[in-house]
Amino acid sequence: MPDTLEKPCTAGPDSGLGGHWRVIVRNDDHNTFDHVARTLARFIPGVTLDRGYELANRIHSSGQAIVYSGMREIAEHFWEQLKSAGLTMAPLEQG
Repeated sequence: MPDTLEKPCTAGPDSGLGGHWRVIVRNDDHNTFDHVARTLARFIPGVTLDRGYELANRIHSSGQAIVYSGMREIAEHFWEQLKSAGLTMAPLEQG
């Protein structure tokens, strides 16, 4: 899958900061399982290294995985951290 460089889209004025916003990591050809797992465990609260490896496997086999779902402001923060660590991110989406 090609890298995406766009920043999360912001919705209209009625979107608010609540609701469930999804942080999705996409599969790529340059990140190792180890890097993905350790990055997820480092930045996403509650994700252990073992869970990070489970998510890395899902990302690899399915092409992407939701790694966090929650309030918009927090989701944006995690999205930025994961992107800065080199992971390939889908645009932030509300779900």
